[in-house]
Amino acid sequence: MANPYILVLYYSLQGSVAQMAQQIARGVESVEGVEARLRTVPKVSPVTEATEPTVPDEGAIYCSEEDLINCAGLALGSPTRFGNMAAPMKYFLDGTAAQWLSGSLIDKPAGVFTSTASLHGGQETTLLTMLMPLLHHGMIYCGLPYSEAALNQTNSGGTPYGPTHVAGASNELPLTGHESELCQALGKRLASLALKLGS
Repeated sequence: MANPYILVLYYSLQGSVAQMAQQIARGVESVEGVEARLRTVPKVSPVTEATEPTVPDEGAIYCSEEDLINCAGLALGSPTRFGNMAAPMKYFLDGTAAQWLSGSLIDKPAGVFTSTASLHGGQETTLLTMLMPLLHHGMIYCGLPYSEAALNQTNSGGTPYGPTHVAGASNELPLTGHESELCQALGKRLASLALKLGS
């Protein structure tokens, strides 16, 4: 029988959110008996003729309905767009009515993560708005407790609502040690909770 997996689902335009997703996956896989499944969502376009390839040219593959339905938990990540999640992630979530009707995500743990250009670029509002659809799905929200020392030490990203990253105006700033630590902590916590909730 296959191990349960945490779906690490993200949209990343400049690469920072993808790096966070990889750190979260490391945290997930530090818990014995749980795997991480990295998935992304396609871009959206105002041009109705525009289409994305079935498989992305690089990075994680697109999330399928089965990936979402069968996950033991979910980490959802997006860059900030005016204090909210990016349109591709919102578009994906808007298409999950079938999962809402079936209740397939009820009682599964979920967490969120984001990256912004500046320290006060809407990190916390983005995390909170990403949380709303997950609560509608009946998921159990998993933040970061202050027992994570990096929350009190970080000079960049990191909130009790979930991991964050300050990328800089030109996306020139790599993940800091504290940001990576908090990403891994979220992954570990989601995996541990998934095992407890699934038993």
